[in-house]
Amino acid sequence: MDRDPSLDALLGLDGQVYVIDPEGDHWVRFVVREVPATAAKPHGLDYSLTLHGPDGARLVGFDNAHPVRSGAGPGGRAGGAQDHRHRLRTVRPYEYADAARLLEDFWDEVDALLRAKGVIR
Repeated sequence: MDRDPSLDALLGLDGQVYVIDPEGDHWVRFVVREVPATAAKPHGLDYSLTLHGPDGARLVGFDNAHPVRSGAGPGGRAGGAQDHRHRLRTVRPYEYADAARLLEDFWDEVDALLRAKGVIR
């Protein structure tokens, strides 16, 4: 398998925290590390990209720290996708394509939430 050309950009963000609004109330944090590829982490990455609000609570997150259920209620299967996204209290599987797409999807979700909350126009 060829190395993802956008992977170095993603890995370079590891440990970075950025304030992203004029008031300094919202910030993003990146934790990204290469790990051996496994069934749970076939991309060879352990990642967490998060947006936090004024109280420090996570508002948006993309990560692969734990499996997610593939449905709600008693019919939902546990142990579904490892890659997933959080938006407020909702967790959904995420289809990881490559590092560039992960960054694009994360920033799109951050923008959408901040616009919905009236933080940005």
